[in-house]
Amino acid sequence: MAHAWPEQYPLAQTLNVPNSNLPALIYRNVLPRPLGPELAKQLCEKNGWERRGEWGEIKTAHFHPNTHECYAIFQGSSRLTIGRALDDAGSDGVEVDVTAGDVVVVPAGVSHRSLTSEGDYRYIGVYPNAAPRWRNNFCKGEESLDKLIEEINRVEVPDSDPVFGLNGPLPQIWKAIQSKDTVMHAKL
Repeated sequence: MAHAWPEQYPLAQTLNVPNSNLPALIYRNVLPRPLGPELAKQLCEKNGWERRGEWGEIKTAHFHPNTHECYAIFQGSSRLTIGRALDDAGSDGVEVDVTAGDVVVVPAGVSHRSLTSEGDYRYIGVYPNAAPRWRNNFCKGEESLDKLIEEINRVEVPDSDPVFGLNGPLPQIWKAIQSKDTVMHAKL
């Protein structure tokens, strides 16, 4: 399968959401057919990402400071908000429509939730093999942003893309950003 370059969504820090210097990624229509949880699981697991659950619409804004998360959407569609803590549309974050066949990768620290969904929206949640069980933060300022950012910065960039494996776009994009950030910090 040829590499489909994902859409990239860089997200700035907000009052209660650290977000990340790594962009959220959305791969369009990349899951194997026929769509379903088992083939999506097989694809992601052969690429070093482990299935840890199956979900549908989650309307509560949250983020995981200790792991990256990937949605492999096998049914229905949803409008997601990424990078936003607020329940109403504001200047922070983005809203994106996703549908069956799409894969969304949310970096550690980036808030996410469904605004709406239809068609019995379902996805499997996959995480890098070595990742700890996710920890939820509900974007209400319940933890120090400085401490959250320290925790997020300790989460390693996976060596493998959940869709395309070792030479896939995710490690290329994220490691290039980390390298640029390292060079910028060294110059300061």
